[in-house]
Amino acid sequence: MIKKAAPKAKSVAKTVSKPAAKAALKAKPAAKSAPKSAAKPTGSSAKPKAMPIGDFFGRLYAFNNSLKLYHWHVTGPGSYAEHIALDQALESLPDALDRIVETTYALNGDIAITIPECKVPGNIVRYCEDMYKQIYIERKSFDEDFLEAILDDYQEAIQQLLYRLKRLR
Repeated sequence: MIKKAAPKAKSVAKTVSKPAAKAALKAKPAAKSAPKSAAKPTGSSAKPKAMPIGDFFGRLYAFNNSLKLYHWHVTGPGSYAEHIALDQALESLPDALDRIVETTYALNGDIAITIPECKVPGNIVRYCEDMYKQIYIERKSFDEDFLEAILDDYQEAIQQLLYRLKRLR
C-alpha cells in the first residue's frame, strides 16, 4: 500500500472502521530500510524527499519515452549496439511501469498522474543513472514488498541498459 500524508488518509476511513482509521492516522510508520536488492546510490548526503506518486509515475513514463526518442536519434560508431541496448530496455521498462501503476490503482484507487514533457537526453548514461537514483528515493512511498519488487525489476532493466551502454560499444 502507498504511504499517504495525513490529509489524504481520510480515504482509508472508507475501507476500514473509524477507530482503526484514527489509530492509523496517529501511528508513526516504522522506519523501513530499502531491500537488499536495491543498491543505494552514492553522492550527496542530503536526503531528497519523495514526490507524489502520480508525479513519479509520470516521470517514469516520460523516462521511457525519452529513451525511445534517444533510440530513434542514435547514429555513428557503436550506434547499432546502443540501438539494440535501448530496444531491449524498452521491452522491459514499460511492462514494469504498467504493473506498478495498475497494482497501485488496485490498492489505492485513482491516481492523478502528470506526465512531464520529454526530450532527447543529451547524455544517455547520466540520464539513466539519475533515474535509477530517483527510483531509490521514491521507494519510501511504497509499503508493500511486491510493489518494491516491481521497482526492483525497473531498476534491474536500467542497470542492464547501463551495462550495455557502457561496455558493449
